[in-house]
Amino acid sequence: MKKKRISLGFVGFGAFLLFAVVMVTRSVLAGPQTVPTEKDVKKAERVAKPKAGVDERTTVPTGGDLVAGNGIIEPADRETKLASHIPGRIRAVLVVEGQDVAAGAPIAELENEAEKSALAAAEADLGVRRAELLRVARGLRAEDRQAVIADTSAAKARADLSQGTLKRLEEAAKGGAATVDEVARARGQAEADKNALDAAEARKHAAVTGARSEDVLVAQANVVAATARRDQAKSTLERLTIQSPIAGKVLQVKLRAGEYYNPQGGEPIAVVGDTRTLRVRMDLDERDIARVVVGAKAFVTLNAYPGKRFAAHVVEIGRRMGRKNVRTDDPTERIDTKILEVLLELDEREGLVTGLRVVSYVEATK
Repeated sequence: MKKKRISLGFVGFGAFLLFAVVMVTRSVLAGPQTVPTEKDVKKAERVAKPKAGVDERTTVPTGGDLVAGNGIIEPADRETKLASHIPGRIRAVLVVEGQDVAAGAPIAELENEAEKSALAAAEADLGVRRAELLRVARGLRAEDRQAVIADTSAAKARADLSQGTLKRLEEAAKGGAATVDEVARARGQAEADKNALDAAEARKHAAVTGARSEDVLVAQANVVAATARRDQAKSTLERLTIQSPIAGKVLQVKLRAGEYYNPQGGEPIAVVGDTRTLRVRMDLDERDIARVVVGAKAFVTLNAYPGKRFAAHVVEIGRRMGRKNVRTDDPTERIDTKILEVLLELDEREGLVTGLRVVSYVEATK
C-alpha cells in the first residue's frame, strides 16, 4: 500500500512538471508582451473623424511673407480690474455685465452704515465749530452789548450809593449817632458793590472791544480739526465704494451682493475695459523681431470663425523681451521661448470679444 502511494505521488509531480514546461514554451513562442497584436494594430489605425464634418485643425495662410504668432484680444488699454484694499461684505452691486460706465461711476459698495453715521457726526461737529468761530469773531450782538452797558451803569449806581452811605455813617459815628457795627456793615456793602462794579466794567470792556486774538485763534483751530475729522470720515466712506477709474464697459462682475470680499484673495470685484477699440496682444518670436514694423498690415484668425480673416495693423511694438502671454494646448509647444509683445489694432471687430485667443499674421518687411 505504501509503494502505491509513492508511485501516485511521482505521477502527480510529473504531470505538474509537464504543465510548467508547456506554459513556459508557450510564453516563449508568443514573444514579448510589448509587441502589439494584429488586433491592437487595427485599432490604432482608426482615424477619429471631426464632429459634424468640421475640421478644427488650423490652416496656415499662404501667399506673401507672413510672421505668425499667438495672441489674445483685449480692450484698447487692457482690462482694469477693480478691487478694494478694505475687506468687507458686498452691500450692493450697482452695475451689470455689458453696461457702459463713465469715469468715476460707482460699481459696487461694501457695507458702510457705521461709516455713514461717523460722517454725519463729523459734519455736525464741524457746524458747531464754525458757529463758535463766527460768534467769537463777531463778538456780542448789539442787544447783548446794550444789556452789558446797562448792567455796568446799575453796578456803578449801587457802588456810589454804598460809598455815600458809608461816609455818612462814619461821620455819624464820630458824634455817637451810629454804632461801630453799623459802620462795619456799611463798609462791607461798599466793598462788595465796588467789586461788582469792577466785574461789570470788565464785561463792558470785552463787549465793546470784541474778543481777544487768542480766542479767535483757538476757535479757528477747532474748525480746522473738525474739518480734518470730517474729511477723514468722508474718505473712509468713499473707500467702501468701488468706482471705475475709466470710461468703458463692464466686462465681468466677479462678486454678488451679500458675498464677503477679501483683497488678499487676489480676485477683483469687477473688470472694466474700453472696448470701443479692440486690440490683439501678439507674442512675436525673438527670431522675427526685425521683420515687423509699426504700421504693417496684419490679420487674425480664430476657431470661432473658420476661414475668416479679421483685418488689423501694427500700432505698437514692445521694448523688452519677455515670456509668452498666450499658451496653447499643444504638448509640443516650447514655453521657454523669449517673445516680444506686438499690439495689433483690429480694423474689423464684429462678433469679437475680449479674452479670445487668436492666431496673428503680420506682413513682414522686405
